Amino acid sequence: MKLKTKLTLFNTISKLVIVTLFVLLLPVLIRNINQSFTDSKLQKQKTKVLQIIKTSGIKDYLYAAYSPLKEEYYSLDEDLEDESLDTIQNEKRKIEGDTIEYRILSYNFIVNKKNYLLEIGKSVDTIGETTTPLQNIAFQVLLGMVLLTILADQLYSNYVLRPLGLIIKTKLIAHKFPNFGSYDKVKTSTSDFEYLDISIHKMIEAIETAFQKEREFISNASHELMTPISILQSKIENMFEREDIVDEFKARLLEMQKILNRLKSITKTLLLISQIENEQFLKEDKIPLAGLLQEVYDEISIRLQDKNISYEAAIPNDWVLVKVNKFLLFNLFFNLINNAIKYNHENGGIKVIATKENDAFTISIIDTGIGISAEALPYIFNRFKKFRQSLQQDSFGLGLPIVKSIAEFHHIKIEVASDKDKGSTFKLIFPRGLVEIVPV
Repeated sequence: MKLKTKLTLFNTISKLVIVTLFVLLLPVLIRNINQSFTDSKLQKQKTKVLQIIKTSGIKDYLYAAYSPLKEEYYSLDEDLEDESLDTIQNEKRKIEGDTIEYRILSYNFIVNKKNYLLEIGKSVDTIGETTTPLQNIAFQVLLGMVLLTILADQLYSNYVLRPLGLIIKTKLIAHKFPNFGSYDKVKTSTSDFEYLDISIHKMIEAIETAFQKEREFISNASHELMTPISILQSKIENMFEREDIVDEFKARLLEMQKILNRLKSITKTLLLISQIENEQFLKEDKIPLAGLLQEVYDEISIRLQDKNISYEAAIPNDWVLVKVNKFLLFNLFFNLINNAIKYNHENGGIKVIATKENDAFTISIIDTGIGISAEALPYIFNRFKKFRQSLQQDSFGLGLPIVKSIAEFHHIKIEVASDKDKGSTFKLIFPRGLVEIVPV
């Protein structure tokens, strides 16, 4: 899950928790608000009544009255109990046979040496009538605020994490990692992201230096080895022309020549890999795929006959490879099909099938050979990583690394599936633009 998604999810959940707690506490809050508002209103009414009494006196104002719907209650009478009151509380009153609960302000005061009791009340039921509407309004306002804050959090998260997304996209995903190109600094005001960007760049520089040294060494070593190998081969060939060499010595010379041929093959392969990785090949060829695979078959058919292996190719005649290097792709298919023969059983089979899936062009090389174990599968493209079957076939362990280098040079993706003792499938997925359909 992406960091931005996690932050949005956390913000949403935290706000939902807040909304839930607010909804649970809302009735109590509304009730307290209504009660406080009512108490404040009663206090104001008391102040007005006392102001009138102060101005006009008591005279004949002693009374007790109720509103028509019995929602409010007023009373001003002499207090015979001689008590001191200044309270607001809920009390019940019986009015015309109905017992109604009021929120009553009771206030005791003295005028002309007489005690009077003022009571101002408001029906508790009318106080509660506003609770539900207030709850609905409060909930709607809260929900709107939560949605706005979620949107604001999302926008802010996008703004804050945008440099991180650019670092991942431009430095780790968009190009083949590590990308040995010019350094484009990601603009950010967040010091952590700036440090991450610089650290990735320094890491890529270190990797580039190591890769370059390795490539230079392989290239230089391959070039340097070719000269003494060629000299030794020439001397051995000249020695074969001598008439005074005994058969035993000729056998030893043949062994030496065989070893030199193997060494020459390894050196050429390393040089080829170095040239591919240094991008010393052009990609300007336009070739029919069926024709290319036919050339591979013509080159390798004798090996199929030696092991009596059947070969089947289902390749559309209208598929044309464009902007490729024919020499390298020939080597790619040759190595894959050669391995399919080398590690196949007698009387086995090989299929080369081309398919088009959702605008993706794929070519699968399927064999019925000895397969690759699950433990070895992740390492089959490692250079000089030789497995038991490679040793049995006198292999150098460089065929699949060449395939990998050529595929990466053409941006071709390779997927491998294999079952031990049942066979393997190498699936080549060509990028858009590398294959065109040209009517024949």
